Amino acid sequence: MKQVPYPAQDFSLTDEKGKTHSLQDFAGSWLVLYFYPKDDTPGCTAEACSLRDARDDLTALGAQVVGVSKDEASAHDKFKAKYDLNFTLLSDPDGVTIDAYGAWGKKQFGREGILRKTFIISPEGVVVKAYGRVTPDGHGEQVVAELKKLQAN
Repeated sequence: MKQVPYPAQDFSLTDEKGKTHSLQDFAGSWLVLYFYPKDDTPGCTAEACSLRDARDDLTALGAQVVGVSKDEASAHDKFKAKYDLNFTLLSDPDGVTIDAYGAWGKKQFGREGILRKTFIISPEGVVVKAYGRVTPDGHGEQVVAELKKLQAN
C-alpha cells in the first residue's frame, strides 16, 4: 500500500440507479471510499451495516460514504434496500478503479479477488488514511474516530 498522503485516483463509475459518479463530485467534502468483495455476503453486510450505522456521525463530520464492488447496479439496489443502506454503492465491473486503488490481489488460499480496503480522502482529493485488511465489525466507528483525529490536526 502507498504511503499517505497521496493524490486520490479519479474514477467514473455508476451507482445503483445508473448515475455516473467521479471523484470530482465529492470535491470539498471528506470521502470514505471503501472497496468490498460482494453484496449480501456476511462480511460485506457487516461492514456496510457498520458504515450505515455510523453515517450520521460521518455526515456531521462533513464526510460522505461510497462503497465499490464489481456487483451490477441491480444487485446494489437490492442490497441497499434489504439493509436500508444510506449511502452510494458504485459498480466497477471491469475492476479498473478497484485495481487503481490497490484493492485487487491475493486473498485466502491463494485466490485473487477484491480486498476489503477503505480510504479516507480529504476535501482536497488527497488520500490521508488507508485501511488494508479491514475488519468488518465496528469499522464505521473506527472510521469516525480516525476522521475526528484527522480533522483535529
